[in-house]
Amino acid sequence: MAAALTGVATVASLLNGPAAQAALPTPVSAATARSYLAALPVAAEDRTGYNRDLFPHWITQSGACNTREVVLRRDGTNVVTDSSCAATSGSWYSTYDGATWSAASDVDIDHLVPLAEAWDSGADAWTTSRRQAFANDLTRPQLIAVTDNVNQSKGDQDPAQWLPPRTAYRCTYARAWVQVKQYYGLSVDSAEKSALSGILNGC
Repeated sequence: MAAALTGVATVASLLNGPAAQAALPTPVSAATARSYLAALPVAAEDRTGYNRDLFPHWITQSGACNTREVVLRRDGTNVVTDSSCAATSGSWYSTYDGATWSAASDVDIDHLVPLAEAWDSGADAWTTSRRQAFANDLTRPQLIAVTDNVNQSKGDQDPAQWLPPRTAYRCTYARAWVQVKQYYGLSVDSAEKSALSGILNGC
């Protein structure tokens, strides 16, 4: 219950003015991530039946604000929104590539563990409500505002196939990835586990 209340408080602080701006959730330590990774089940991926619409996302969080708009406000600097909660100005630093943007249209909200990757790793057995919770998770380091074309180049690839071009962020990325997979009880494939092990061992 305490965790749920924390999540609610975080969302509320995001929406109640610039004085109380929350930060992107900090992922677990490298040591914790290594222990989580060692315990994750290893399984081949299966995309049979995947459809992005099976993960309802950008749901309303408060008032007129949906999840995307909450993350834009959380991850940006001096973000101004209109009456419909759309960001009209501000700046966004993309930790994936080190670029800074002044238009929200240049920024995507990345699902750090992509929806298709989650499906491949066990979310195909989830209820729709659990998939919705995953796709809109503001409590764990699963949603992050990044450069749009960098997010598009990532697509649905896992860390064996794609890593943030900014090497300084890769340790944080791997820690966050493992934390999200551990929390949601998702599996890893062998190449993914090997890639994550290599990154975390160097953290």
